[in-house]
Amino acid sequence: MNKITLHKGKEKAAWQLHPWIFSGAIKNVDGSPANGAIVKVFNIDKEFIAYGVYNAHSRVAVRLLEWSQQHPVDDGWWRNRVQRAIELRTHLLTDQNDTVRLIFAEADFLPGLIVDKYGDFLSVQVHSSGIETVKTIIVEELVKLLQPKGIYERSDLNARQHEGLSDTNGLLYGEMPSEFVEVIENGIRYQINIVEGQKSGFYCDQRDNRSLTAHYVKDKRVLDCFCYSGGFTLNAFQAGASSVVSVDSSALAIETLHKNMALNGFDTTILTAVQADVNKYLRQLREEEEKFDVIILDPPKYAPSRSALDKAARAYKDLNRRALLLLESGGLLATFSCSGAMDIDTFKQVIAWAALDAGKEIQFIRQFNQPEDHPIRASFPEGEYLKGLLVRVV
Repeated sequence: MNKITLHKGKEKAAWQLHPWIFSGAIKNVDGSPANGAIVKVFNIDKEFIAYGVYNAHSRVAVRLLEWSQQHPVDDGWWRNRVQRAIELRTHLLTDQNDTVRLIFAEADFLPGLIVDKYGDFLSVQVHSSGIETVKTIIVEELVKLLQPKGIYERSDLNARQHEGLSDTNGLLYGEMPSEFVEVIENGIRYQINIVEGQKSGFYCDQRDNRSLTAHYVKDKRVLDCFCYSGGFTLNAFQAGASSVVSVDSSALAIETLHKNMALNGFDTTILTAVQADVNKYLRQLREEEEKFDVIILDPPKYAPSRSALDKAARAYKDLNRRALLLLESGGLLATFSCSGAMDIDTFKQVIAWAALDAGKEIQFIRQFNQPEDHPIRASFPEGEYLKGLLVRVV
């Protein structure tokens, strides 16, 4: 087996079970490992550290998998990891919820692999050359364990470019998902587009937060920004909101929202669905002197890396300032960031700056997190990406 030797002093994080070895930490590569090949990693004193997957194209040159030398990474190892990840989530699948993240990359010791269950179908994303190499094994195990109607791959991600991989979308097993697949979450039914929808088709990472936010909307006028297919909107209607204005720049999102409203039998006369740029629309609402009781901001990732954090902080501040201007005393803002580079303390500071610029005094009354099917490994804090705050205007 090919061997990787680390520079002196570069092994500390690996000993502490962090799964990434950066290219600059490598002293020697013995052999000629192909991208996606399993390698053994040693320190300068020739002590075994872990097995990992090698990729010469990536800044993360080795993704560590297994720290016990007695457990080599073979086909059985991959199958066991898939089995364990699914076992830990079976309790989340109920008659009120059939959409769950089954595998969450590094958190499940399967770096570069995302698997989401949407009703009878699975959506797969492959980010790394290591997973690409064993994709057939992964699919076989998923079929064996879950017997899905179909497995569709949505590997059209920037991360693949860094691994030397081209984008690939297509059917991996079974039947092709129809244009809209019906799922249920929090007792609410959704028609989602696996093939053409954003990311893997649906944002199941907001499941708990949608339910928590709904506790505050009864008889309230709600503004749901970046509504996508209506997760927060539909939970608000289920909880008794008096009206909801839902905004997204995507025509497909607005179309899907209308389908989901009809699917659940909600009163469409108290929904205003707007296809628009959210920032521009917030300015328009301000000019029209509109006010809301509850506003939800669930924007896309503004900070894909730490180098983008300063620019992202300004964007988050401006967005939240515009929303706060539409709230009176007692109004609530549920605001989120899915940027892993922004920690919760920084996010709180950004919201505080937004409130100051808006001339609002605020209180933080609840903190939101990602759900248990998106766990955070203690040795890999980078897996914590979703955070949110419930803010009350005083």
